[in-house]
Amino acid sequence: MNKLFEIRYLQTAVDDLEEIFDYIVKDNPSAAASILDKFDLSISKLSNKPKIGVIPKDERLKKLGYRMLIVGKYLIFYVIKGNCIQVRRVVHGARQYEFLI
Repeated sequence: MNKLFEIRYLQTAVDDLEEIFDYIVKDNPSAAASILDKFDLSISKLSNKPKIGVIPKDERLKKLGYRMLIVGKYLIFYVIKGNCIQVRRVVHGARQYEFLI
């Protein structure tokens, strides 16, 4: 039986998701709901397979134990802490993210 990991969203990730939703919903409400569903589906997979995310190329993020999921044009940054997955940031892939984390 696989060990299940608890998934926790840090407030910064919640804020990121709200910002993304608010931005997209102005032009396309169905697309806003769709991207949140895609985020949720990808993140929920971490409870069974926490290491499916790629290790960032940035050395500092690597040393801090970050992994990331790529969902469309977005990057979801998380770390594994014991039996918990901490979702820390969700940013657009075109954005400079190193200083955000």
